[in-house]
Amino acid sequence: MLKVSFDVTAMRTLSLTAFTGVSVMLTACGAGSGTAQYTLDANGNLTSASASTKLASGAVQTASLSTSPVPSGSGSTTTGSTGTSTTGTTGTTGTTGTTTGTTGTTSGTTSTPGGWGATTSGSTSAATGSTATVNPQPFGQSGAFTLTFSDEFTGTTLDATKWNDKIWYETSNATKNYAVSNGSLKIWPQRDASGKFFNRTIDTDGKYYQTYGFFEIEAKLPIGKGTWPAFWLFNHIGTRRPEIDVMEAYAGGGPNSGWSDANFHPTAYAATIWIDAGKLGGTKTMVTSDLSAAFHKYALKWEAGMQTFYFDGKPVYSKAVAMPDPMYLMLDLWYGSASGQPDNTTPTGIANSYEVNYVRAWKL
Repeated sequence: MLKVSFDVTAMRTLSLTAFTGVSVMLTACGAGSGTAQYTLDANGNLTSASASTKLASGAVQTASLSTSPVPSGSGSTTTGSTGTSTTGTTGTTGTTGTTTGTTGTTSGTTSTPGGWGATTSGSTSAATGSTATVNPQPFGQSGAFTLTFSDEFTGTTLDATKWNDKIWYETSNATKNYAVSNGSLKIWPQRDASGKFFNRTIDTDGKYYQTYGFFEIEAKLPIGKGTWPAFWLFNHIGTRRPEIDVMEAYAGGGPNSGWSDANFHPTAYAATIWIDAGKLGGTKTMVTSDLSAAFHKYALKWEAGMQTFYFDGKPVYSKAVAMPDPMYLMLDLWYGSASGQPDNTTPTGIANSYEVNYVRAWKL
């Protein structure tokens, strides 16, 4: 049974047809992140809607409907098509949308608790010029969290108001080895014009910082010699370098390294705390299944005296440590360290991407 829940805060009430139509658009597409676009008439009735949802598997499902008004008192006729509802993992998340005049967009994520039905929850505002916000919550967490940063990568280009495509001490390599497409950010191994593999860093330096909070991504990792994907918090403050590595993986280490299998698929990752450059605060390696085979959630709960790291919503490492500096977010695909150096066996191109479905941050 599909269940759809909206918390309505509006100066003007939307019709039941509008709510039901837009909600069904999202739920009909199944469990995953997606958007629904809809148009209302002067009375707040739904006239058309369409939606697309990206599932955890990467597949995209679509649905659409339209209504044709008939003479007063006779109701309306609705036509359309829907995708197949697909079960997923437990959780309720969403993003931000807007409703302006009679045309609007609702964005969100549907989930299927316990494998039954899909649930869309959030708030919708119908007043002209108002903004409707559906706040995702950290996966597997209870309590109230306030969303402070989110990129769902629903566009076709990297949002330059949020991200840089280089680390502060380098220039951006002109060879393109990243893209935003089909609902995710992708960074892949590539040789530049000189024939060398090069590092790519996507970060919020100078654009977004936060001290303490909950930080989460959902990602699938690349394979091959040399590959070193990471998600971390960092800052360069004078000569100090506070750093929290939420996820670092080394697929190129090989089966004897404890980091990967014989085919150089990542089967472990590390969480590491650096109070300052060279001053280790703690580290732990998590042995996992093949991290290139499916998307997983990597997260950090950063408190004033404690840091707790999560994998798919479950705590895997905690360390009592004080780090009061604001930090910015970093996603990168570098080479080296325990992964060794890339070579001619390292798969290049977008098919071997460090693929990130979303990046989110909350205040505690």
